[in-house]
Amino acid sequence: MTIDTLATWHEIAASGNVKGLDAFLAEDVVFHSPILHTPQVGKALVTKYLAAAFQVFFNENFEYVREVIGPRDAVLEFQVELDGVSVNGVDMIKWGDDGRVVEFKVMIRPLKAVNLIHQKMASMLKAQQ
Repeated sequence: MTIDTLATWHEIAASGNVKGLDAFLAEDVVFHSPILHTPQVGKALVTKYLAAAFQVFFNENFEYVREVIGPRDAVLEFQVELDGVSVNGVDMIKWGDDGRVVEFKVMIRPLKAVNLIHQKMASMLKAQQ
């Protein structure tokens, strides 16, 4: 069964239901963080990072403002305000024939936002341990 990747992502993001990530992510998915030097590989690890990101990013101010979509990939530009800091970034998503995500990359700007995200994500991941 092939999933509608972008519709599924928007549903997961809107609901914040990390359980939906299990069917959404490929087993060997690779996550590229704007904070970490090395890619994170595997569904369990990527789910952990995305779950933390849901808690950090997805508030009432979060919105996707542009989507550029190809046959098996998309770039979703977002904006959100966190602690008075305007965060602008993109989620770059690549999927396989079955619609499951094989690569998820996040880029953020400006530097003040990157520093804030680093602090919040580190705190969230530590709390998950």
